[in-house]
Amino acid sequence: QVQLVESGGGLVQAGGSLRLSCTTSGRSCSAYAWGLFRQAPRKEREFVGAIGWSDRNTYYTDSVKGRFTISRDNAKNTVYLQMNRLKPEDTAVYYCAASTRTPSSRYDEYAYWGQGTQVTVSS
Repeated sequence: QVQLVESGGGLVQAGGSLRLSCTTSGRSCSAYAWGLFRQAPRKEREFVGAIGWSDRNTYYTDSVKGRFTISRDNAKNTVYLQMNRLKPEDTAVYYCAASTRTPSSRYDEYAYWGQGTQVTVSS
């Protein structure tokens, strides 16, 4: 069993930056591929990005490419989502998720989920 704890959300003005962290316990984060998802009010959960076994394998949805960066520090059992040039439409609860499979944009392929952290971008 693996537990995920997220942190780093908050309120930021448009154009600003935030870094989300997702720390694992129970097993090393190097054992998993990781996905980042978000869910805005009255909207379905949306894929943001994913990272495979090394930082060379990263994937992003088009709306965040060039602004968001996913990375991992296996020694710290932590995955990071660096979010730059934030926009009001990025406002959502952000979730990290772990999978024993290859990185995927499908949320149903992730077995473990963090509790979510709120990101609010004001205009």
